[in-house]
Amino acid sequence: MPKLTIDGQEIEVEAGTVLIQACEQLGIEIPRFCYHERLAIAGNCRMCLVEVSPGPPKPQASCALPCADGMVVKTNTPMVKKAREGVMEFLLINHPLDCPICDQGGECDLQDQAMMYGSGSSRYHEHKRAVEDKYMGPLIKTQMTRCIHCTRCIRFSTQVAGVPELGAFGRGEHMEVGTYVEKAVTSELSGNLVDVCPVGALTSKPYAFTSRPWELKKTETIDVMDAVGSNIRVDSRGQAVMRVLPRVHEDVNEEWISDKTRYACDGLRVQRLDRPYIRGVDGKLAPATWAEALKVIADRMRMLQPNEMAAIAGNMVCAESVMTLRDLLDGMQINHRDCRQEGAALSTAQRSHYLFNSGIAGIEQADVCILIGANPRYEASMVNARIRKAWLKGSLKVYNVGAETDLTYPYEQLGSDPRILAEIAAGKHPVCKLLESAKRPMLVLGMAALARNDSATILASAASIAKRYNFVRDGWNGFNVLHTAAGRVGALDLGFIPGPKGYNIGKIFDGCRRGDIKLVYLLGADEFDMGLLCDAFVVYQGHHGDDGAHVANVVLPGAAYTEKDATYVNMEGRVQRAKRAVFPPGEAKEDWAIIRALSDALGKPLPYDNINQLRERMLKVAPHFARIDELALEKWTDIEMEGQLVISDEPLDAYINNFYMTDPISRASKTMAECAREVLNLQMKRAA
Repeated sequence: MPKLTIDGQEIEVEAGTVLIQACEQLGIEIPRFCYHERLAIAGNCRMCLVEVSPGPPKPQASCALPCADGMVVKTNTPMVKKAREGVMEFLLINHPLDCPICDQGGECDLQDQAMMYGSGSSRYHEHKRAVEDKYMGPLIKTQMTRCIHCTRCIRFSTQVAGVPELGAFGRGEHMEVGTYVEKAVTSELSGNLVDVCPVGALTSKPYAFTSRPWELKKTETIDVMDAVGSNIRVDSRGQAVMRVLPRVHEDVNEEWISDKTRYACDGLRVQRLDRPYIRGVDGKLAPATWAEALKVIADRMRMLQPNEMAAIAGNMVCAESVMTLRDLLDGMQINHRDCRQEGAALSTAQRSHYLFNSGIAGIEQADVCILIGANPRYEASMVNARIRKAWLKGSLKVYNVGAETDLTYPYEQLGSDPRILAEIAAGKHPVCKLLESAKRPMLVLGMAALARNDSATILASAASIAKRYNFVRDGWNGFNVLHTAAGRVGALDLGFIPGPKGYNIGKIFDGCRRGDIKLVYLLGADEFDMGLLCDAFVVYQGHHGDDGAHVANVVLPGAAYTEKDATYVNMEGRVQRAKRAVFPPGEAKEDWAIIRALSDALGKPLPYDNINQLRERMLKVAPHFARIDELALEKWTDIEMEGQLVISDEPLDAYINNFYMTDPISRASKTMAECAREVLNLQMKRAA
């Protein structure tokens, strides 16, 4: 390990560490534009110059110079100061003086570093260069005259996103960055280009000219657009969410988020439920008071037997609302309930049976990955980015059993016939030899495999593969379920599954068809055919006027994820807390409080009156809810299935066909509608 001295401080670093990283370890700030710790080194902005001895008598780029034993580095000498001033002067020769109207104003690296390291004057008075703006789709606004050719955007799209659609063309002063042809960037991670741009060349098109960063209230919370649980910051002004940005969490989303997480927030403002509604005899929903709505529900529930009522929890529900609803149902002896809207066959005998057990960060330790009915690119974009990262390191081989698609990294297609799993489990497939020698193998079961008529058999076959090839071993569990719903794991943890002799979601629909189920309580449940509820009395509690509200007899307005303090559990079993950024609109209330009020109307009040008491109740049911932001290797037992294993020859198809519209919020978003119209068309043309 090399030992060197930086500004009089001695430090020992790992081999391969570059100078700029060593300086950061000592807390010494080095200016930079092109360097980014998650991207390959380019070394083309020259802003990170330092003085190094022994070496040539000139400043050197610290981002591209590996540390060596005996180096003496000085970061703040007159030579370094003059060199940085010269670099900044060159960068500003052609940069436009439009800071007052730039969306990056107040958050611009160039602006900040020009103030800190610039000379304050320029010797150049020639006309500034003008570059035509490029079109990059509905999400990214370009002002390419501001571009300083740091190439961060090119390296991100090529290395992290795996969509090499950006590049540089021309040379010298004629160099320009763009997509070569005028078209949208077809990556589901394209919004991160705005974050990596150190100047205002790439900015957010939906956010353009709406606010300044210093007038926004910043709230650190959790994303619910998928089951990854990306850490985000919600910026709001008054009662409006203005934008969503990523927060750094190395084990979950690093510092990236998907475009749906970032840009669907405009859907929070439209089609909102802001007051209770009751459907009258004329078939139309009419506004009502809370007391009237709760009385109608309570009167109807008192008329029915427990086995004539059922409840379904949706994909974006928080753990608090699930716990409250389950307690209400238990108090009324209602056992027909389910949180798996797509009917996924998941074993709940052990918590590890339905988790992404290797952990999202653990993907980087795997050497073999088998995707089974999973498309992580659109079902969990940050998981896909991790798989690509592991592949780039050369440590991961990927195999796919399912629909063939572009995952942004190469993989071996084993076919879409799920019967291949039986061959692998029996040791009769060519991939078996690789699995036998793998040190950390993993499989990823997607909803396309688990939401079929033969899904229980597919689950059993996957479990057999895991058992035969030791996917579960000391310190490693490679059996992974790829969830798509943010509220799913939390609901399973809290037991929102059929009780004794209770119906699952398929049997609930059958009961509605027969007329046995006369009342269905939908807690944010919108992702199924509402016609399956037939003539049942429907209570819908949610935050958007989506499918559930259209068929409801009573509508109760709830709070969206940005409007409540709540707990979510991501696919790997990590318990995380969301914070309220704004208040719900109109008369809408937090979901657990609505159900608590309904228990009063029913004359069966629940034994908690505030969220702290409710969370104490959650800890009694699931003690791991006390481990906030912790990940532990859960106990594992083999998944046992009864009966003969017969897998259908029906091919595994894609589970998500439209990445941009998968929930009530994104379906209400104008920005997501534009993406669906433009980006999806480009992807379809390219696939054809």
